[in-house]
Amino acid sequence: MSSTIDSAMTQALSQASVARDVLDLVGNTPVVDVSRLSPNPDVRILAKLEMNNPFGSVKDRIAKSMILAAEADGRLRPGQTILEPSSGNTGIALAAIARLRGYPIKILMPESVSVERRQMLQIMGAEVILTPGPEGSNGAVRRATEMAANNPDWCFIYQYGNEANPRAHYTTTGPEIWRDVPDITHFVAGLGTSGTLMGTGTYLKEQNADIQIVAVEPPLGENVEGLRNMDEGYIPPVFELWNGPEVLDRKRVVRPRESIEWTRRLVSECGIFAGPSSGAALAGAAKVAAGIDRGTIVFIVCDGGWKYLSTGAYTDDLDVAEASMGKIIYF
Repeated sequence: MSSTIDSAMTQALSQASVARDVLDLVGNTPVVDVSRLSPNPDVRILAKLEMNNPFGSVKDRIAKSMILAAEADGRLRPGQTILEPSSGNTGIALAAIARLRGYPIKILMPESVSVERRQMLQIMGAEVILTPGPEGSNGAVRRATEMAANNPDWCFIYQYGNEANPRAHYTTTGPEIWRDVPDITHFVAGLGTSGTLMGTGTYLKEQNADIQIVAVEPPLGENVEGLRNMDEGYIPPVFELWNGPEVLDRKRVVRPRESIEWTRRLVSECGIFAGPSSGAALAGAAKVAAGIDRGTIVFIVCDGGWKYLSTGAYTDDLDVAEASMGKIIYF
């Protein structure tokens, strides 16, 4: 009898651990303590490892959310072409999901992205349309907006103004952090579309209004691509839709050199091989830690470092790597 029961339990556990498909693997990413990098021994710094998502980044969450929402409300129909501007991570995740669900997809991206990003999009079956590198991500957004207006039969996902972007973080990232780190005092993330900050920040503040939400941004006129300085004229619509000024408590400026230095420290001292935008978030978390007496900071590790090997961010002389950040889109 006992062997029959043991066999049934083993089978049940095995079935419970098998995902229905790869989309079920999005989210529930681990959190790891990297407090050895904290400048204040009374402040813990914890990293949420979003590279553990199946397509490799935090953008897996919003790609899944935006496609499923578009299907549900009828904006995305079987076989319809998807259009989206992306410097890489959102595009990769959208392309992977589009291929799984049978949609052709066109991704507009600056020609200055790393070669690994283009290759990943091609592997996933996307049509890659390059825009001028000097125009950065904003140029790709402008061109995509024009193409969407000229092709109303396409589905323009538009992550910068898509409600399903912050909603994904409100329903997944925020609750995961609150479940795993109930003593959190500060949440730090890069300011790009602002979806991560708005969705996660809104949820966390609903649980504890004292939690501080901190955005990391580059200095005016300097690039840590994928991160945005809103004083330069473009405010993502989701920032306004989700009452950004009320949710966001402060901003921390991180220079390109700092982002590279902290990215290298993250891998050399903690064994976490992350992209440079994660180094920027860590640098911002360290600045917060240096300015408070005690607390627990959670920051987002946006993606892994494998998509940036060709850039020299990990191996070049620091001066050379810093100079490259003005030419190569990292995030």
